[in-house]
Amino acid sequence: AEESPILFIMMSSTCGEGVIPIIDIEAFLKHGESEKLLCQAVAKGLSDCGCLIVKDPRVDSSANEKFLDMMEQYFEQSDGIKDARPELHYQVGVTPARVELARNHCGFAKSLADAPVSICPPDPDEKWRFFWRIGPRPQVTGFQDLNAPQVIPKAFEKEWTNTMDTWGDKLLATAKSIATMLAIGEGLEPNTFAHFLEMGPHLLAPTGSDLSGLVPGQNGPIQPGAILASFHYDLNFLTVHGKSRYPGLTVWLRDGKAIKGPKIPQGHLLVQAGKQLEWLTGGKVLAGFHEVIANEAAAMAAQESAAHNDVINNQEGGKRRSLWRVSSTLFSHVASDKILKPLIMPQLVDDEQKEEHTDAKFPPIKAGDQVKAELEAIKLGRS
Repeated sequence: AEESPILFIMMSSTCGEGVIPIIDIEAFLKHGESEKLLCQAVAKGLSDCGCLIVKDPRVDSSANEKFLDMMEQYFEQSDGIKDARPELHYQVGVTPARVELARNHCGFAKSLADAPVSICPPDPDEKWRFFWRIGPRPQVTGFQDLNAPQVIPKAFEKEWTNTMDTWGDKLLATAKSIATMLAIGEGLEPNTFAHFLEMGPHLLAPTGSDLSGLVPGQNGPIQPGAILASFHYDLNFLTVHGKSRYPGLTVWLRDGKAIKGPKIPQGHLLVQAGKQLEWLTGGKVLAGFHEVIANEAAAMAAQESAAHNDVINNQEGGKRRSLWRVSSTLFSHVASDKILKPLIMPQLVDDEQKEEHTDAKFPPIKAGDQVKAELEAIKLGRS
């Protein structure tokens, strides 16, 4: 399948014509606030597009590979029950397939220039998920269930914590840097958004989808065209995606145009705005939509992996390729006890309109309450 073009941007950011801006943040990591133009490019990219591709020199591709190897092995053997914690809204441990149900965005989807493939109204997702906490948690919180103890699968006790923390810490560091750059780019104090992330319930959140059913002659639960993750936005602050080994992702830009199979170069990350960032910016940055489909490109990749496995089965040596599609995903979150309310507003809004806009769309709410409301809406929480 043909990949969408990507524009490489160092000091400016544009969005449109099927292009996601690429921002190299190395200069900011070296020089900080003095890189104002680069920070403005981040702010403009998030406002105009809702997503960025970020080159971060701290990202170690080998850590992603090790993480993907382990998660493929985990999903291949999981029963979806032993490591699940439904009583904690599935916010730690495993979530099996067909539990999470996306919000109904059918009306909005019809207004887009490029319509999603997802069924309307949505069916439960075919993907699995594992949630692993990244970073420290508050000792005192009104949302203990959103800051629950970790689940460590017994078969992976030796390597699990180090592998998950090593990769998750890198993705979270990128999210915090983008949060700081966004604040500077908007003319705010550098720590404005990053402060909200301190002690947040950040989650390394890989998904798993068994693609064996896309290979002729193999029986698997997922058939060609299946909806792995229905058309949705993420409820958190910023979502950071590392490179997956299988295609299937489509992201929507703010103008309603879809980018199928966004190409993420080696050592780069896809960063997408979530609902909490939309809240804190009063809608100047909108949460980005995306979906994951067992499409033709995913089927071709699964069939190539199966053919590779047939070859190595008849030869000595060589690494088997898993037929599980694992996403390399981190959800950065506002701390549960902090209040979400707009810190900036869209332009061309007078004082009276600002008040109406804020009260109607973004009333003050604790981040933990916002998360729980979203989890109940997508069938992960309990009302």
